[in-house]
Amino acid sequence: MQATPSIDSAAKASQKAVESTMLSPRFYTTDFAAMDRLDVSSMRTEWDTMMAEYEGDNNHDHFQRTPEFAKEVAERFSQVSPEMRQEFLEFLISSLTSEFSGCILYNEIFKNVENPDIKQLMRYMARDESRHASFINQSLKDFGLGIDLGDLKRTKAYTYFKPKYIFYATYLSEKIGYARYITIYRQLERNPDKRFHPIFHWFERWCNDEFRHGESFALIMRANPHLLRGGNVYWIRFFLLAVYATMYVRDHSRPMLHHEMGLESTTYDYEVFRITNEITRQVFPVSLDIDNPAFREGFAHLFHVQTQMDKAKARGGVIGALQRARWAVSGAATFVRLYFMPVQHHTLPAQVRMVPAW
Repeated sequence: MQATPSIDSAAKASQKAVESTMLSPRFYTTDFAAMDRLDVSSMRTEWDTMMAEYEGDNNHDHFQRTPEFAKEVAERFSQVSPEMRQEFLEFLISSLTSEFSGCILYNEIFKNVENPDIKQLMRYMARDESRHASFINQSLKDFGLGIDLGDLKRTKAYTYFKPKYIFYATYLSEKIGYARYITIYRQLERNPDKRFHPIFHWFERWCNDEFRHGESFALIMRANPHLLRGGNVYWIRFFLLAVYATMYVRDHSRPMLHHEMGLESTTYDYEVFRITNEITRQVFPVSLDIDNPAFREGFAHLFHVQTQMDKAKARGGVIGALQRARWAVSGAATFVRLYFMPVQHHTLPAQVRMVPAW
């Protein structure tokens, strides 16, 4: 992989967060009038139960640092290599940007709709994501790299997504976030010597928020079943592939982070995909065949394409630009082949809400 500039100042941390690349988290806006027209009345019992959970706010006091936090950072994190330190900082910045992206989107929907059900949900989810982003930012401040979230909101580019794209992509992002966090938490519970930073202690209950947010979008889609039928199935397939592929390439771009935790990037990613498939088949009519050798070869090639594009970018000039174009075509062709691979079809179950699988 191309060597990335060291993140050694708050300005560089902010610059990293503002980046808009294929792999960086994005900020979104949507059609607020269409969101306002959503009807969840067919799922009223389940909806009201979930709103009561949000109101109960069982994570209210969770995102508070203990007195031992700074001491553990000093004792454990100081032992990692400079290269690993950079990968971890990139992980924190990417995670903060992703969490803050949700906070902004949910808050903007809250401010621009009158639908009481959607307004209530968005207020709760914005509250949760704000806590997550602030908690991560505290860890960045330990290294003098705190990000001005107000400035990030003003300066980062926004992408417009139709509401249904928001439902598919955000549902997947929340569920895959749950799968990522719980897999890391379980690994470090089995191997506490691999826990090089105290933030991982918080991952267990953090998962509850991620899981619940995903279930909220699941209820919206179940209440509007046309979103899960017909031509929309092709969009579901697209977002499944795009979210999984982005995670795979991003994770393989920072292998030391997983190695430090006693994980191997490919094994970790496919465990996360397996958990996510098990969850999303409760809502989506299709899932990706992640055990198909051709699928795995395609994902490995996508990572190879990214490494070659990074090298071409570093080379620069006309030759570098031509090489980047060539590899971009190769990556697009691989994505198309992966998209048209056979998928697994599911008969949607009864309207039953899942619970986190500890």
